[in-house]
Amino acid sequence: MSTSCEISWFAPLCDDDFEFLGVPEPLLQSSFAHCRDVVLAAETAGFDNILLPSGYTLGIDSTAFAAAVAPMLRRLELLLAVRVGEMWPPQLARQAATINQILGGRLKLNIISSEMPGETLAGGPRYRRTVEAMHILRRLLRGERLQFSGDHYHLELEPPRLCAEAPSNPLFYFGGLSPEARTAAAEAADVYLMWPDRLEAVREIISDVRERARAYGRSLRFGYRVHVIVRETEREAREAAESLLSRLDAATGARIRGAALDSASAGVRRQGELRQAADADGYVEENLWTGIGQARSGAGAAIVGDPDQVLAKLDAYRALGIEAFILSGYPHQAAGDLFARYVLPKIAHAPLESTKPN
Repeated sequence: MSTSCEISWFAPLCDDDFEFLGVPEPLLQSSFAHCRDVVLAAETAGFDNILLPSGYTLGIDSTAFAAAVAPMLRRLELLLAVRVGEMWPPQLARQAATINQILGGRLKLNIISSEMPGETLAGGPRYRRTVEAMHILRRLLRGERLQFSGDHYHLELEPPRLCAEAPSNPLFYFGGLSPEARTAAAEAADVYLMWPDRLEAVREIISDVRERARAYGRSLRFGYRVHVIVRETEREAREAAESLLSRLDAATGARIRGAALDSASAGVRRQGELRQAADADGYVEENLWTGIGQARSGAGAAIVGDPDQVLAKLDAYRALGIEAFILSGYPHQAAGDLFARYVLPKIAHAPLESTKPN
C-alpha cells in the first residue's frame, strides 16, 4: 500500500444534489453559486481535488464552470470532466491549457467517451475515437507539433501558442467497465476509474486492466468513485442512508436512471446487478450500500458506517491498489464536511502527481 492517496470530492454540476433522493430542492439545484460553494467548502475542508462532472442535458457546463471558479482557488486541484465526443480536440487542448494556466498547473482531465448529441455510435468505434482524442490532446498539451492520421481524426497542426510556451502533462482519468473501455484506458489514460463493487471484483478488474496496460508497455494508477455516508455511530449512518430513500418511489427512481446518457452502459448494468444481489437492507457486502443507485445512474453505492468503518473500507481498497478516491454524499456540502471532520484527518493524502508520460 502506498503511503498516501488522493482524496477528492464531487461538485454536483449535473443536477445531482438532494437531501432526499428524487426530491429536487431549488437551493440544491445545479447553479454556479451552489456548485461554487461546494467547491470552496471542499478546499477549506482539506480535500486534494474535486471532480467537475459533465452531462449534455443536465446542469451547467463543466468547462465554463472550471474557468469561472479557478481564480477563486488557492491549492485545490480541479478534475475537469470533458465529453470528448462533443469537442474538437485541438480546441479542447487550448481550453484546458488556459484553465491550467489560471490554476497554476493544477488541472486534471476526466475523459468521457461520449457520442455527439443526437449521434449513435457503437462502443468499439466510439472508444477508438476517444483514444485518438487522448493521443491528440496529450501531444498538443505537451507543446508538440501534431501529425496525426487515425480512423476519426486527420490533423497536421502546430500546438496552440499557450501549449507551446507552457507545455503541461495533466493526468487523464478514464473509466468504463466494458472490454473496449478497459483497453482504451490501458492504451491512453493515466488513472483508471472504477465504480463501486465488491472487493473481489475490484481486485479482478485491477488485475485485468494492468495486464492490458502491460500489452502496450504502459502502467496505470487506479481510482475509485463512490459515495460515502459517515456518522459518529454505524446506527446513525444506516439511519441516514434510509432517510435518503424515504421519499423516493420506484417510478421516480426509474425515470432518473433512464434519463442518463450512459443508462445502457456495462458499468450501469453492473451497478444494477449489485442492487439485485444486495440483502434486504441494500448491502452487497460489509458497509457497501447499493440504495444510492435506486435514484441515480452511474456510481450507485455508498460506503456507510462510523469513521473507523469508513476508514477500514478505504484502506481495504488501497490494499488492492487504489491510489485515488472520488467521494460524494448528499447533500454534497454537508456530507463533505462530515467526511472531512470524521475521516480525512486519519488518512495520509495528497494530490496524485504527474509522472513521465508512458
